[in-house]
Amino acid sequence: MRVVIQRVKRASVSIDGSIYSSIGAGMMILVGVETGDTETDVDWLVKKTAGLRIYDDEAGVMNLSLSQLPELEVLAVSQFTLTASTRKGNRPSYIRAAGHDVSVPMYELYCQQLALALGREVKRGVFGADMQVELINDGPVTIIIDSRLKE
Repeated sequence: MRVVIQRVKRASVSIDGSIYSSIGAGMMILVGVETGDTETDVDWLVKKTAGLRIYDDEAGVMNLSLSQLPELEVLAVSQFTLTASTRKGNRPSYIRAAGHDVSVPMYELYCQQLALALGREVKRGVFGADMQVELINDGPVTIIIDSRLKE
């Protein structure tokens, strides 16, 4: 699994011109599921996401995590294009992307486990929908995490 984590001032997901979900300050997460990903990948990514120290402490140092700041909100959106391979040619290949039968439950599990770990709601997009995502990146701070590489 791959996630792209962005520290945001605000973020929203719109479908057919209407806002489906939105958050204020917090974390916007794009989630990509690959063939072969398991619940172990979900568990590892949830711990990393909740504990990632990307928020400023009182000294202005990125030393606080989402789990330490209950006022922050979370929005997670499925994005199969995170699994793209650009090794050959100029057209991305999505052969590594897991099918819906795997991706949907893994995405849902990630969101559920993250909500449990944080003790708050994780807002979502709609899996497979044509979504428009808007955000104001704070910093900017953007972190890419791959559960297979453990980085």
